[in-house]
Amino acid sequence: MNDFIGNLKLAVPNKGALSEGAVSLLQRAGYRCSRSGRELVVSDSENGIDFVFLRPRDIALYVGNGIIDLGITGIDLAGDSGADVEVLYKLGFGKSRYCFATPKAKKMSVEQLDGLRIATSYPDLLRSELAKRNMNCKIVKLDGAVEISIALGVADAIADVVESGATLREAGLEIIGEPMLHSEAVLIGRNKGVMDNADVAKLIARLRGILIASEYVMIEYNIPREKLDDACKITPGVESPTVSPLSNSNWIAVKAMVKRKGFNAVMDELYSIGGRGIIISEISACRL
Repeated sequence: MNDFIGNLKLAVPNKGALSEGAVSLLQRAGYRCSRSGRELVVSDSENGIDFVFLRPRDIALYVGNGIIDLGITGIDLAGDSGADVEVLYKLGFGKSRYCFATPKAKKMSVEQLDGLRIATSYPDLLRSELAKRNMNCKIVKLDGAVEISIALGVADAIADVVESGATLREAGLEIIGEPMLHSEAVLIGRNKGVMDNADVAKLIARLRGILIASEYVMIEYNIPREKLDDACKITPGVESPTVSPLSNSNWIAVKAMVKRKGFNAVMDELYSIGGRGIIISEISACRL
């Protein structure tokens, strides 16, 4: 393992979708964290941070014990670990649900699981849920391929993390009841006091800038001067739009951030009141 050189150590998932999402987000935020091979540590000397690649399931334990300053993992994995960690910032990718599932043909309810065998890779999450429901079930802990356990006679039902649900359907299973937990990738720390660290605050500000930017686009257009007030109501921007004069004194140039969702409708409204030269641009990062 390389020697640590940074002021911060941040644990990153070493494989899977969580790893890909975390590395992509960190790179977009200006950090050098990609591996050329299977390195355990990648040091970004410019930003004073070491990225430590660990199993996603272990990250919360290292952070909770103070060995690693920060980590990126799933809410489900952090909760199941039992580690004493705090969610510092939700990262918006890796979204999933922790759900009960049973054979579709049986048409069971959650209440009917009482006393049965339930297979899961998240025993602590399941144990907590069963206690809340006052249910007495046998927990069958498995490390993977939980959906096959019913067909093999190991369990009567499963509790698993579900994204699209396609794997469950292929196994002849269906989700029953409401999700026990909604999960996504999060930045975690031992406590929220860590955010007082200037390097941590900078990291979170960069991540926030990337995530907020992904929700917006930049719109630019020209509008007759007499329609400016109406146009500004359509595109108020974050604080207010940027307004600039044109060589034709009867027209004004306007620039503002608008929500990505529904920007076509905004363009339609602007055009209907006389807006022309309407252009949409991507925003890679921002600070608001």
